[in-house]
Amino acid sequence: MHLKVTQYRGFCFKDFCKVWTPAYLPKYLIPSPFTICMKLDFPRYTERLGAVSIHAVQRIYELDSGKSKGFQSSHQTVRKFDYDEISNILHDLAIVIPIKNEKLKLLEGVLSGIPNECLVIIVSNSSRGPVDRFAMEGETVRQLGRFMDKRMIIVHQQDAGLADVFKKAGYDSILDADGSIRSGKAEGMIIGLLAAKMYHKDYVGFIDSDNYVPGAVNEYVKIFAAGFGMSTTPYCNVRVSWVFKPKVKNNSLQFSKWGRVSEITNKNLNSLLATITGFETDIIKTGNAGEHALSMPLAECLHFTSGYSIETREFIDIFEKFGGLVPSEYPQIVEKGVEVFQIETRNPHFHEDKGTAHLNEMIEASLATIFGSKICPQDLQETLSNQLKHVTKKKTDYGKKYLMLEPINTIHMPEFEKGFREKVSTFLRIGRLK
Repeated sequence: MHLKVTQYRGFCFKDFCKVWTPAYLPKYLIPSPFTICMKLDFPRYTERLGAVSIHAVQRIYELDSGKSKGFQSSHQTVRKFDYDEISNILHDLAIVIPIKNEKLKLLEGVLSGIPNECLVIIVSNSSRGPVDRFAMEGETVRQLGRFMDKRMIIVHQQDAGLADVFKKAGYDSILDADGSIRSGKAEGMIIGLLAAKMYHKDYVGFIDSDNYVPGAVNEYVKIFAAGFGMSTTPYCNVRVSWVFKPKVKNNSLQFSKWGRVSEITNKNLNSLLATITGFETDIIKTGNAGEHALSMPLAECLHFTSGYSIETREFIDIFEKFGGLVPSEYPQIVEKGVEVFQIETRNPHFHEDKGTAHLNEMIEASLATIFGSKICPQDLQETLSNQLKHVTKKKTDYGKKYLMLEPINTIHMPEFEKGFREKVSTFLRIGRLK
């Protein structure tokens, strides 16, 4: 019997097996070849644009299918993941949680849903006064850390020392006119990406902090791992498609399939693809997927845009750089290809309702990102311009409103890491971290 060399509570199987034969190993110490954590289907259809493969939404059949001795690894339609395979990916995965003045109970729930193997990076943009919400978040995370034994980082986005680190690194695109870090979701996500790179993580996932269901959070993370496990290239983007987004109407739950923002963004991203390929499509279902993940080799090459436009911008940047429409600066990525996975959850998505103004802001950000793309044809730009006027009710220079953030591979990491550790006063580490 072949045993994978692995660590279990401080000792190594390799050394253990020098003394004991497999027949005498306690059953709970043997990684079972039949333990299956998740089953989902292979992509049923794929749209291709240059080196980019966009897979149709995949369905999960079992979140935890237990021991399935009769399930063949050569199955042609369903992909199985055993516990060890998922766990190995989770060890290389950082989960970034951007937060701004959310309820502490929601943050607790989100943290409890993230598997223990992952590094958790909380980037807060919460208020510091008159009530210091960030201090409350830090105390909450510190207290939970005593019981969870989870590796966690928390840092405040507006830390003056962090802004100074970015200045010295020459990464000015994240700073405003005053030299402070801009107050936006994308900027917080960039900080999280750099922290994940600082800890040498291969993958980074993003989960919003306003989720009411810890079990859904746990599913998101395992979806990320499954997507990376299915990828045939180091350059991979995994995006969560929510099965339902319930809302309360007339004192009862209405299980809506699509939110208004998602419906509009997806329609226009698909229109962009259709105008390029000449074939109508509805392949994209995750244009505003707040819950998504990137392999680090892909993430560090992408341009991002400020504010709430970042999730849509990822699609646009992947199309621009690797879709074969304009010359690419990354021939090594074009050679290997980029895969985009869209995986549908089993858990519905319950999140905080932030009102119509917030939704309009997200719609504006997403449409402006498509509008400003160098691959967006003129007829689609006209359509988008009309939609934007309807949403904003005013004329805006979208190119100036949503600023471009440079790829993080332009930053010299040893210098950035040294400054991050020495100058960022709000940098708090919890658990077994150096």
